[in-house]
Order: sequence, then structure tokens, then C-alpha cells
Amino acid sequence: MNQVYPVNSSSSASLDVQSPPQLTAFQLTLVILALACGGFGIGTGEFAIMGLLPDVARGFGISVPEAGHAISAYALGVVVGAPVIAMMGAGRSRRTLLLVLMGLFAAGNLLSATAPSFSSFIILRFVTGLPHGAYFGVAALVAASLVPFDKRARAVGYVMLGLTVATLVGTPAMALFGQLLDWRVMFVSVGGVGILTVVLLFLYLPRDATHERAGVLRELAAFTHPQVLLTLAVAATGFGGMFSIFSYIAATATEVAAMPVATVPIVMALFGLGMNAGNLVGTRFADRSLMGTIFGMLLFNVAVMTFFALTAENPILLSLAVFLVGCTFAAGPAIQTRLMDVARDGQTLAAASMHSAFNIANALGAWLGGLVITYGYGYPATGYVGAALSVLGVGVFAVSYALEKRSSAAGDTLVLKS
Repeated sequence: MNQVYPVNSSSSASLDVQSPPQLTAFQLTLVILALACGGFGIGTGEFAIMGLLPDVARGFGISVPEAGHAISAYALGVVVGAPVIAMMGAGRSRRTLLLVLMGLFAAGNLLSATAPSFSSFIILRFVTGLPHGAYFGVAALVAASLVPFDKRARAVGYVMLGLTVATLVGTPAMALFGQLLDWRVMFVSVGGVGILTVVLLFLYLPRDATHERAGVLRELAAFTHPQVLLTLAVAATGFGGMFSIFSYIAATATEVAAMPVATVPIVMALFGLGMNAGNLVGTRFADRSLMGTIFGMLLFNVAVMTFFALTAENPILLSLAVFLVGCTFAAGPAIQTRLMDVARDGQTLAAASMHSAFNIANALGAWLGGLVITYGYGYPATGYVGAALSVLGVGVFAVSYALEKRSSAAGDTLVLKS
């Protein structure tokens, strides 16, 4: 495809009210599908291992909490890779950057499938996580630049739909194949999706024009804005509970609720169904009120995760709780779009850093969840960990909201969608 679309590196894509590039509905659909395919691969690789932790543990002869370190290693790779790659890629073609990032992701997964020891597996999971955040951040910016201003949250949500569909289809499928065959099959499959994404992006993503003033210093300027840091902190705390619960959901279902091992893929699918429902509904609310959606979902998190802790021994209630925990993802597109609103000149770094924060939540949730399990509080206690992290997120949000109101009263000219 030879059509060129403009990339706004001097101002946030979400604050740019120029007419979007003229793509036909069919062309736009192909671009979004290509971007979402990468999200599907990333989502499958990130979440499927959570349903296969017992298998990974047996394969390497370690405990389930120890195997959970692989989740934290991947998350750490995202945290490190997102800002570093975003700065290195400042001013470069976003199309080229996405192709390179997805190529690295594919290679990392294929190599993970061949890891001879748990130590090498940990290193490979870290490397594979490096392109994760930058890919989603850049993909979100591209998607938002292709649609009208009042539909940007939905465009971001469509890209993230690849990730949420992965939890509904890819994750339970890989959990099933991993149980029937070998957990390494999952990484080979995810590597294949990565290769497919590279092909689709090469064919359908238009070439982009970069801004001559884009650079590292302009990107770093995003972190001089308190609202950027506070929004990232909301993501890091608000999503931690979801990962605290989901990281150990397979063991919770089989050991606490006494559900058969064969039902684990069903439980994983319920989580994915909840994520998709939350993503689709949350984007509609976010285009109307970003701040209202974020605040409402934080309160929802506290209630749902407490419910999980209290009902984990009952298979039916546990299944309902897992679906509702998945629904908490509704805040994701809202927070991503909020970062576009407040980042100003540092849109690429801020957008990518959203996924650093998301995976700080991943690492924090998995670590704290493993900690309460190790100290004998049991798998249901991961719900209380999640509720506590969400309460912390509410506190951070309150500070952000108060500062915004104060800035507005002082005559700050930045227009925020709230």
C-alpha cells in the first residue's frame, strides 16, 4: 500500500483535531486487523503461561510460585523495553518500528520454546518482553491518528481487542494444547503469530511521514508533566490485582475450588470473555468520560476482587468472579487515551510507558500473590491483594483529579477530556 499518513510527533495524537487521513473503511479495517493481530500474539504469549504454570513448574522441576518468576521476568522486560525503545525510535518511521518490534517478539518466543534450563528460560522471557510495550504504544498512536477525535478511545480499544480476544481464544486454546501436548507448543504457536503479524503489517500498514523535530529530549519531556506520572501510577496499581488473581488462577481452580484440570481452559475463557466485554463497553464510556470511566472501574475492582477472595471455594461463584475480574480491563483503553491527552510532545514514550506501568502491575501482582501464598494465606488471598492495590489506585487517582481541578482553576490552557 503506497498511501502515506501523517504522524504528529509535535503534539499528542489525541489532541490533534485535524482531519484524519483519507482511508477507505476497508483499508482502515485491514490496518486495524494487522495491528490487532500483533496484540493477539502478545496477549496469548503473556497470559497463556499463567494457565500453564503448573506444567512449566513440572518441566523444570520447581514449585509453582518459582515458575511465576517467568511472568515477572517478562513483565520486567516490558517495563525496561517500552521507554528505552520508544526513545530509540523517536523520529523514526512507526511502520518500520512496528515491523522490527514484532520480529523481535516472534524470535523471542521461538527461542523460549527451546530453553534448556529455567535460568535460560527466564532470560528469554525478559528479552521477549522488551518489544511488548513499545508495540502497543506505537500501535495505539497509529490507530488514534486514523480516526476522528471523538472516536480515538474506540480505535485504541480495537487494537487492544487483539489482546482481549487472545485471552478468550488464544489463551484457553494454548492451555489445552499445553496440557495435551507440551507447554513449549504455546511458545512456538505465539512465535508463528508474530511472523504472521510482520507479514500483515508489511502488506497493509501505510508508510508514514515522521516529524523532523522528533527526538529523545522531546519524548522525555512527557515525564515532566505530573499528570503523566500519576496516570502511569494509576495503571501500575489499578491493574495489579487482576494479575495477582489471574497469575495463579489454574491452581486456585484445581486446588481450592476442586475443579477438574480439564476445566482450566474454560476458566481461562471466562476471564477472556470478561476482558472482551470490558474492552468493548469501556471504550464507549471512555469516549464520553475518561476520568469517570477510570474512577468507576477502580471502585469496581475493589468490589470484584473482594468477592473473588470470599467465594473462591465455590466453583460456580469462582467462575463468575473470574469473568468479572476480566471485565476490569475496561479501564485499559481509557487510561491509554488519557496518556495521549496529557503527554503533549512526548506521545510515543508516554503511550509505550502505559504498558510498562501495566506490566509493573503484572510483576507486582504476581509477586505479591506468590508472597501471600508462600506465607500460607492460600490462593484466595490473592483477591485481597488485588483489592488493596485497587484502593491504592483510587488514592492516586484522587491526587490526579485534585491537581487537574487546581490547574483548571488557575487557568491552565491544556484541554483535558473528562
